[in-house]
Amino acid sequence: MIYKFKYLLILAMVGFALSSCVTARKVNYMQEPDKYIPSYADTLSFEDYQLRIGDRLYIYVYSLDENITRMYNAGSVGSNIRQHMANGNTGGGYDLYTYLVDEEGNIEFPTIGKVYVRGLTTREVKRRMEEELSTLLREIPGYSTVSVEVNMVSRTFSVIGAQSGRYPITSEKMTIFEALAQVGDLKEFNSRKEIKLVREKEGVTTIKTFDARSKDIVNSEFYYIEPNDIIYIRQIPGYSFGINSASTALGITATTISFGVFIYSIVQTGIKHVNKYYPQKGGNQ
Repeated sequence: MIYKFKYLLILAMVGFALSSCVTARKVNYMQEPDKYIPSYADTLSFEDYQLRIGDRLYIYVYSLDENITRMYNAGSVGSNIRQHMANGNTGGGYDLYTYLVDEEGNIEFPTIGKVYVRGLTTREVKRRMEEELSTLLREIPGYSTVSVEVNMVSRTFSVIGAQSGRYPITSEKMTIFEALAQVGDLKEFNSRKEIKLVREKEGVTTIKTFDARSKDIVNSEFYYIEPNDIIYIRQIPGYSFGINSASTALGITATTISFGVFIYSIVQTGIKHVNKYYPQKGGNQ
C-alpha cells in the first residue's frame, strides 16, 4: 500500500512541477512564428508624433538681438531650463515656462497670442512659430531674424500589471523592446504572449493585443512606442508562485514527497499501535 501511495504522489508532484516550470519558450523574444507564436504583417511605418490636447511644449527663441532673446526666453532662467530639458529632465516645476495645448488645440504665446498646434508635429510648429515671429518682428527697427526650437516635454509611457509606473520616452523612435528594457524587462511569470497596448489618437482610444515573443514584431505597428501609451502586462494564468528551473522543480518535488512519506509513516505507525494494544477496539472499527 505504501509503495502505491508513493508512486501516485511522485506522479502528481512531477506533473505539477513540470507544468509550473517557466520554459524558454514562454519568455524568449525574437522567436520564429509558428502555430503557437503569431506572425505579423509588415505594417511598420514611423510617423512623427502629432500634438494632442494636454501636451506641453517648450519653445526657445534664438536671435542676435539680446532683447528679443531675453523677452521670449525668460532671461537667464530660460537658458537654465533649456539645459535642463537637454539633459532629459522635465520636472522641477518648469511647467510655468512651457506652453499647454488647450481644449481648442491652441497654445498662448507672448506677443503672438493663440497659435493652433493640435495635430501638428514639433517640426511643423517650429516652422509656424518662425513665420509668425518673423512677420511680427519685421516691423521693429534693426530687425534680426529668429530661429525657434520646439520640444515636447513630459514624453512618457505607462506600464501597469508589472513594474507599474510612468517612464520617460528617451528617444525620438523608442521601440517596445527599449521600453521593456527601461522598466527592467519582464519577470518570469509576466505574460509576453498577450501584451495589451492602449493608445489614444485623435480622440479615439484603441486597445490592441500582441505577442512580444514573435520575431515579426519588429515589422509591425506595435514596434514603436508613442507618448501617453499604456502597456498592460498580465501574469501568466495559474501561477501563484514561481518555479523557474528544472532543479528548483525537482527540489520541491523531492521535499514534498519526503514530507508526504513521513506523514504516511506516522499514520501507519499509529494504526499498528492501536491494533496491537487495543485489538478489540481495532476490530470493531
